[in-house]
Amino acid sequence: MWVRNLKRKATVAGMVAAALITTTLSLAPSAQAGTTALKKGLKVFVIPKNLGNSYFTTADSIKSGGALAALKTLGEVGQETSGTTDTPASQIPIIQADITKGANALIVSATDPSALCPTLNSAMKKGIVVVTYDSDAPTCRDLFINQATAEGLGESEVDIIASEIHDTGEIGIVSASASDTNQNTWISWMKVELKKYPHVVLEPVVYGNDDTATSTTVTEGLLSRYPDLKGIISPTTVGIAAAAAVLDTKQYRGKVMLTGLGTPDEMKKYVADGTVKEFELWNPADLGYLAAYAAVELASGAITNKTGQSFVAGKLGKFTVADGHTILLGKPFVFDKANINQFNF
Repeated sequence: MWVRNLKRKATVAGMVAAALITTTLSLAPSAQAGTTALKKGLKVFVIPKNLGNSYFTTADSIKSGGALAALKTLGEVGQETSGTTDTPASQIPIIQADITKGANALIVSATDPSALCPTLNSAMKKGIVVVTYDSDAPTCRDLFINQATAEGLGESEVDIIASEIHDTGEIGIVSASASDTNQNTWISWMKVELKKYPHVVLEPVVYGNDDTATSTTVTEGLLSRYPDLKGIISPTTVGIAAAAAVLDTKQYRGKVMLTGLGTPDEMKKYVADGTVKEFELWNPADLGYLAAYAAVELASGAITNKTGQSFVAGKLGKFTVADGHTILLGKPFVFDKANINQFNF
């Protein structure tokens, strides 16, 4: 398992570097890859799936060094806008309003792979750059900033939970919304990886809609319907924190295992008390930072979305556009009791 090999080989210093400064190539400073100067004063709107989500707060904010920090460094006019729920109905009017405000670029975490397309295609026809991050809308954007490969995430989360339940037993998945492209893609790869574990049985996926109360309710429902459940995977930071809170009792702690994608600050309590042994993520601030640089590069005409085009994303180093008009941030990082207190986000 490549995740466990990474953990065994990395030193503490190496783990910090891997999580906080992730790049696909060299981190050494280098000159701007293109010859076109980046424009100043561009209006760039950062549109997460929903506001008030701690994951996206980290990905987007100036304080964390996310997308808005990169835009400020580059001399652009950046603003985070979105709806309050993880749904296309909440997100689409905000995107439309941002287009009306004269956006030069939109950085969007898509709540649906197709429902946003009429709006995003309309933006691109007006010459507005569309960059997706975290969750893609593959047919209606210029570039997608991918946090990690879908295959790698699906495989690693299944490998972790399978190991923790000794390759035998029922497991459940607490996802975000049923339409989230990233969640569904990761889950499809989980199902592929589960074929390697014939004695691990996946029960129906439940959806918490990236809402704490809903995620809590569906986790409780999962445990009630499947009293022999041995493990839960939640590939969403809201879902895993909610599920951990449910499992943080004498009844479930150490008996129902939990892994998925979470932020260290939200998960420290549950790792410390043994509710969660391991979970993974990337640095969401780096993801937002990279997305902002890519959007400005595109809007300035310094790069196109053609495969092989490259640019330097400030402190993160050099990145190259891959097939499918995508840019990969890097591999996920596994957090556990030995390393989690070294991180603050």
